[in-house]
Amino acid sequence: MSISTLPNGAPTRNKRSWMKRAAAAVVAVATTVSLAACGSGGPRNLLADIESGHVTLGTKFDQPGLGERTPQRQFEGVDTDVSRFVIEYIADKHGWAVPEMTWRETPSAQRETLINNGEVNMIAATYSINKGRLAAVDFAGPYLVTHQALLVRGSAGIQGLADVAPGTRLCSVSGSTPAQKVKEALPEVQLQEFDTYAACAEGVKQGVVDALTTDATILAGFAQRYKERFGDDFRVVELRNDDGSYWTNEYYGIGLPKGDEASREAVNEALNELYDSGELERIVAKHLGDKFELGDKPNIGDLSFVAKK
Repeated sequence: MSISTLPNGAPTRNKRSWMKRAAAAVVAVATTVSLAACGSGGPRNLLADIESGHVTLGTKFDQPGLGERTPQRQFEGVDTDVSRFVIEYIADKHGWAVPEMTWRETPSAQRETLINNGEVNMIAATYSINKGRLAAVDFAGPYLVTHQALLVRGSAGIQGLADVAPGTRLCSVSGSTPAQKVKEALPEVQLQEFDTYAACAEGVKQGVVDALTTDATILAGFAQRYKERFGDDFRVVELRNDDGSYWTNEYYGIGLPKGDEASREAVNEALNELYDSGELERIVAKHLGDKFELGDKPNIGDLSFVAKK
């Protein structure tokens, strides 16, 4: 194709116009690709982000002893310390510097979405492994096994599952495993679902509800906090079946994007070291007290119990 030029060799108006259109097209394509990359909302790769120097970790901000943001904007609790151990272990094994860790609040009902949208690398937030969640995300662990219980005022007459009569006002968190269990097994009670366990605990204190029901680990943290700060006499009531077995078994895991096998295996290796080194026992005693029983080490990496639940 011949292109005419001016006497000084400059392109004619037609060529200049074509070049402008071509440049604009290149810019448009580059912009589209860039926007697609920024707005894809895909899940993150934990190992790649540890190596690059920054990870975003999901936890709870309002669970004393497990995951809590202090007034000084520090993050404390069993789950936050477990997350730190995992990240530091993986970084050390690969010879990488320990990355910067940013904490993101992850309410129960939003956890799978936050993982799949790439807003967090992983979540340790009293995250019980079950079939529905496992369909949406992967889990490392379990790293701790607990059981559903009740938090009641010391004067309350509730001593066990048999005392949870029709009309009992129970509180739990929207989207949580304990709330679903109550709906299925105790339809006669008055279940009130709040956004946070802290709101439920305050409801128990004020007499708005008879009991907060969730995992014993969470309840132990609240009972300890209310006693230290306010002198309240709260009790954690175990829920057992007639044969003495626990009403539920809750297996805490670390939520990860679906299909990232390398990251899941790396986290499981770190969790095994967490147990074998005795560090988890020290973490639990620090945040939940010496009287809290950690129990036997779970079979980390084996999620076959999901099919039995």
